[in-house]
Amino acid sequence: MSVGLAFDYFSHEKVDVAIVEVGLGGRLDATNVITPLLSVITNIGLDHTQFLGNTLDKIAFEKGGIIKKNVPVVIGEFIDETKSVFEALAESNSSEITFAQDQDFENFPCALLGDYQVANKKTVLSALFCLKDVFSVSKEAIKKGFLNVVTNTGLLGRWQILNNEPKVVCDTAHNSHGLNIVLNQIQKEQFETLYFVLGVVNDKDLDEVLPLFPKYAKYYFCKPNVLRGLDAELLQKKASTFGLIGDVCNSVTDAYLRALKVAKKKDFVYIGGSNFVVAEII
Repeated sequence: MSVGLAFDYFSHEKVDVAIVEVGLGGRLDATNVITPLLSVITNIGLDHTQFLGNTLDKIAFEKGGIIKKNVPVVIGEFIDETKSVFEALAESNSSEITFAQDQDFENFPCALLGDYQVANKKTVLSALFCLKDVFSVSKEAIKKGFLNVVTNTGLLGRWQILNNEPKVVCDTAHNSHGLNIVLNQIQKEQFETLYFVLGVVNDKDLDEVLPLFPKYAKYYFCKPNVLRGLDAELLQKKASTFGLIGDVCNSVTDAYLRALKVAKKKDFVYIGGSNFVVAEII
């Protein structure tokens, strides 16, 4: 119902361009009733496996369900396992396919600071190139768009710096693909002690994500205040099997305040594990 209401609103407002984000998966998502000018699939990770399948090729097939007959598609990132799935779907739909990671674009500065934005910017630029015959966007407009993306969209929680001494960063990365990039970016930071305020939802594959986290850090485990939130004690217990040691906290806010209380100026505090955790802080 909400998707139908959104489309009706766009129609009444007579928008020039509607960028419609697919919900869970793609093939069976409610947004899939439209025929777009272009389909975009950013990347594939092991997430929501109980609904989308437990292998990357199965998930790619579900995500690839948004590819339409004679409608071009941009794939942001791929591996061999997913590329063949996308190529087969594109061929069966007579859809021109572009793999953004193979393209060579200028790396424009961006207000979003996460390392993963390099791939995201390539995906955006590939999409604009595919749509050049529909509408043209100047290089200057693209540069301004990247620099003002937070102001223009209100997008929050993507390697967002909340404090400098100690440095506090929150990020909504929540699957192994995104977390791996974010955790590698943390390793580039200069700090004395690393603290994590960590919470997840109860459908998260902890065996997939917890091994990515560093054992030398101090953890504050919390439960996001949503029905799907995983109990902090269960998260602590599971994390300990991977050598991740920390305290159970009463809430996300409690975990954050406890981390801030002990962190010194040269330390680093990371808040994440779930969109819902970040949402409670920002």
